[in-house]
Amino acid sequence: MSSARRLPTLRSLAVTSALGTSVLLMTACTNADTTRSSVAEAAQTGSPSATATTSPSGSPSGSPSGSASLTQDQTERKDLVSATKVTWDKAADTAVKEVPDTKLVDLELKRTEADATASPSGSPSPSMPNPAPSQGAPEWEAKVAESDGTVHRVDIDAVSGKVFRVQADPDQDADDKSQMADWLGKAKQTPQQAVKAATGEVKGTVTHVELGDNDNQQAVWSVDVVSTDNWNKTTVGVDAANGKVLTQDVDND
Repeated sequence: MSSARRLPTLRSLAVTSALGTSVLLMTACTNADTTRSSVAEAAQTGSPSATATTSPSGSPSGSPSGSASLTQDQTERKDLVSATKVTWDKAADTAVKEVPDTKLVDLELKRTEADATASPSGSPSPSMPNPAPSQGAPEWEAKVAESDGTVHRVDIDAVSGKVFRVQADPDQDADDKSQMADWLGKAKQTPQQAVKAATGEVKGTVTHVELGDNDNQQAVWSVDVVSTDNWNKTTVGVDAANGKVLTQDVDND
């Protein structure tokens, strides 16, 4: 018996070849249809990279930055406090040393006016030991009083700390002096103690300290504290006799 394998007939080979060709043609047609469908779908919906655009910050274009805008008063406080180099307590020490035997009764951070060194009509010319800062620069306007209530004004450059004007208050009359002397007699708390009480309640930068009274005829230290977080101003009323905080009034305009 022969050991050689029997080869498939030519008919079988032809059939197999035809089936293989049909399978290849069907696969090619299916792939082509799928490709055409994907292209058409992409043309209708648009490319993802063309529509998913974002701003460099990762937020949609035109969205707010997240920081609230400041009011005009808040902006002014921010600019004034930021430009000031001399703190209230240093200005207070300078003022009382400038006029011996006096106590601080008023100290306010403000902008220097154009006529900062001008003398009011009919009053003695002020002493001007140093040049005044330029108009609009920050200054501390201090008022110190003698025991009889006589008030002197002392203007201090809030950047350099130098005194540029000293003058007795020309507008005081006998009643004004008597009233000031009465407040001084009732004020057992120093301005430093009043500020400590005020800033214990409200954190920020002190921009005004003033001795006066309230509707109950109590002597009161009024302390303005500006928050450097939102630039609101809080006025704190402190009993000048015992140091207790009496009132808090927030100006958030």
